Amino acid sequence: MSHSKPSNNAKPLIVRVAVLSPLRRTFDYLVSDEFVAAPPQRGCRVRVSFGKREVIGLVIEQTHKSAFAIEKLKPVVAVIDAEPLLPESLFKLFIWAANYYHHPIGDALFNALPVRLRLGQSLPLPKVTKWWRVTDTGKERGQEMLRGGRLHKQRALLDELSKKSLTRQGNILKFYTRATLQRIEEKGIAELICIGPQEVDLDNLLLEQPLSLNPSQQEAMDAIDCHGFNTWLIDGVTGSGKTEIYLQCIEKVIRYGRQALVMIPEISLTPQTEKRFRDRFNVEVAMMHSGLTDQERLESWTEAATGQAAILLGTRSAVFTSMKNPGIIIIDEEHDQSYKQQDGFRYSARDLAVIRAKQEKIPIILGSATPSLESLHNCEKKRYQHLILSTRAGDAQPPTWSMVDLKSEQVESGVAASTLNAIREAIHNKQQVLVFLNRRGFAPAMLCHYCGFCAECPNCDARLTVHRRHQRLICHHCNYKRGLLHWCPSCRGDRMVAAGDGTERSEAWLQECFPDTPVLRVDRDTTRKKNAMQAMYDRVDSGAPCILVGTQMLAKGHHFANITLVAVLDADSGLFSPDFRSHERLGQLLTQVAGRSGRGKMAGKVILQSHQPDHPLLEVLTQQSYGEYSTLLRKQRKQAELPPFKQLILVRADAAHAQNAEAFLQSARQCAEAIFPSGETVNYLGPLPALMERRNSRHRYVLQISGGRRSDLNFLLSQLVFELEKLPMARHVRWGVDVDPQEL
Repeated sequence: MSHSKPSNNAKPLIVRVAVLSPLRRTFDYLVSDEFVAAPPQRGCRVRVSFGKREVIGLVIEQTHKSAFAIEKLKPVVAVIDAEPLLPESLFKLFIWAANYYHHPIGDALFNALPVRLRLGQSLPLPKVTKWWRVTDTGKERGQEMLRGGRLHKQRALLDELSKKSLTRQGNILKFYTRATLQRIEEKGIAELICIGPQEVDLDNLLLEQPLSLNPSQQEAMDAIDCHGFNTWLIDGVTGSGKTEIYLQCIEKVIRYGRQALVMIPEISLTPQTEKRFRDRFNVEVAMMHSGLTDQERLESWTEAATGQAAILLGTRSAVFTSMKNPGIIIIDEEHDQSYKQQDGFRYSARDLAVIRAKQEKIPIILGSATPSLESLHNCEKKRYQHLILSTRAGDAQPPTWSMVDLKSEQVESGVAASTLNAIREAIHNKQQVLVFLNRRGFAPAMLCHYCGFCAECPNCDARLTVHRRHQRLICHHCNYKRGLLHWCPSCRGDRMVAAGDGTERSEAWLQECFPDTPVLRVDRDTTRKKNAMQAMYDRVDSGAPCILVGTQMLAKGHHFANITLVAVLDADSGLFSPDFRSHERLGQLLTQVAGRSGRGKMAGKVILQSHQPDHPLLEVLTQQSYGEYSTLLRKQRKQAELPPFKQLILVRADAAHAQNAEAFLQSARQCAEAIFPSGETVNYLGPLPALMERRNSRHRYVLQISGGRRSDLNFLLSQLVFELEKLPMARHVRWGVDVDPQEL
C-alpha cells in the first residue's frame, strides 16, 4: 500500500506512538495525506511498521517536530479508531504509572488492555442482554406439564424463573444447562427476551432492600461523601458489615448517574461477590478477571466503557478498565498482596486506584479487617480518613481463641488429638468446620527413610510436593512433574516416605475419621474447573454439617454463616521467614481465617496449633487484637527503617547463569552510585541472591535501594533505567525495576 507525503505547504503532522516493546521510548510516525483530514488522536490505535513487521500502537501525542529527519520517518499504515480508545483521565493514569514504576510505556499500556484490543480488533457493538421469563402457559400449567421423576431439573428451573418477572440468562447458566433451558422453551413454558442497552431504571433500582445498619456502620456511612475525591479506610473486624456499606454507597452513586468500580483480590471470591451485587441491584454488572475468555473480557471492557454496565467487578487488572462515568472505587481486602503484579509491569492496583480516583475526582474506599501497614501509616499522616467498625453486624459475636501446643499432643496428618475432639463435637452438634492448612498437595516432601535423600525440582531451589491423587511429584513454582519415587535414586532403598502434611493428606484423614460427613477440599487443585467454587458454596450454604479443608483461598472475604469452628493446623508458618513482611502477612492470614467462624447466630471458636504457643506475636494476636498487633509491627518497622517508614526499590535480574545476573546488578550498583552516591538519603544493599535463587532454571538476584524521600529515588531511577539499557551485560539477563516491592 503506497502512502503519499504531506504537501510542502503545510508542516508535516507527526504522531508519537507507543508499541508493545521493552524499550522506554515512543516512536515517531508520519501522518500521510490519506489520514490528515481525520488524524489519529491521543489514545487512538494505529497500525505501523516496526522493524520488519506491522504492529498495533497507541498514539501518545501529535506534533510537528521530530528528532529525526522527516524523510526518514515511516508513515502510519492505518488508523483503527476514529475516537480515542482511552479517555484522557485513564490515559493520564497509564502515563503516571509508567513513570512511577519506571516501566516502558508501550508495555504498560498494552498489557493492561484486553488481548483483542491489543491485536487491533474493533470494539463490539453494544451487547444485547438475554432474559428469560415464564409464559402464560407456564404460569397456568407449567408444574402439571413437568410431572415425572426425570424432569426434576426442569421443575427446579421453572421454580427459579417464577421468582422474578425476568431472569438473566447468564445467572441461569451458572446452575442449569442450555439443554434444560431449550426443553422448557420447546414446551412453551418459558421464553427468551432480548433487551438492548437501557437507561438504569432508578424507580426499580433495588431488587432487595438494604439491611439496617448498626451504630458503627451508620457512623461510617454518614462520614463517607460520595462527591469529590477522598480516601476512606474502613477498618472493620471480620463480619462487621463492610460489604453492606459498599452496597449502600454504590446505590447513591448509581442514583447520581455514575458507575462503580469494585475490586476484589481473588477470582475465587467472584461468584459470591457477584451474587451479592446481582441480588441487590437491577443493573448490568460487568466482570473483569483472568478467568474470562478473551471475548468475554472484551465484552466486559466495552460494557464499562460505554456505560452499559453500572457496576464493574474485577480483580487487579480492572483498575485499567475504561469507564464512561466513574463515580466511586471500592477496594475490598485492600491488604491483600494479590493487588501487586509480581512480574512484568509490577504495579500495585490498590495504589493506582487511589491515583485514578484522585484524577477522576471521585471517592475511593479501602476496606479490610486487617489493613496493611502502609494504609494505616497513611491514616496516621492524614492522607486517608480512618473509619473503624469494632463490632460484628447483627447478633454475631467475635470468636474465642485457644492454643494447642503441638509439642505435647499426638498429631495425625497434621491434626492434633484435642483438635480432632473439637471437630467431632462440632459435627455432633450439626455445625460446620473449617480446617486451614496453607500447603496444598498430600505432603511437602518425599524422603528416603534410609539415607535422607529428598526429591527436589531440577529447575528450582525447591522440594517436589507429593500429590497422591494424581500419583505425581509436582513443583509448585515451575509446574515440573514426575511420577512418584518407589526407589531412592541415591542409595537404592525401597522405603520412600511422604513427609509433612498438606491439604490432600488432612482431607483423607478427616474423611476416614468422619465417614458420614462431607469433607470438602478447597485449594488450587480442586477449584480449577469452572463453577467449582460455586458448587462448594452451594454445599456450605445448605447448612448441613461438613468439614472444609483448604488453603488461603478460604481466608479471604467468604461469608459462611454456619461455620462455628476454625482449626489452623500450622500457625508457625510465617514466624521465621527472612521476608520482613512475613509477620504482617501471618497476622492478616490468621485473623482473616479466624473471622470465617461465628458469623451467624452461633458463637465461633478458633484453634491455633503451634510449636511456639508462647511466641509474643501470637500472644498479642490472640489475646488482644489485630490493631495492637499492627501497632507493634509498625514500631518494629520504624526502628528497622523499613517500609512504610522508608521507601524501598528492588532492581531484579535473572539469567541462565548466576554470574551474569550478579555481574549485571554489580554494574547497576556502580551506575546508581555514580548518579546518587550512597549516604544518608539513599542506601544500597547487594547484589544478593533472591530468597529463592533458582526458579524455572533461571538464577535470580536483587539490588536493594532504599531512601527516606520518594523524590530522591524517582530522580535516581529516571536516569538509572536508561543507563542499564546501555550496559553490554543487559543482553544476557532479564531485568526490571520493582517499586514498592511486596516480595523479596
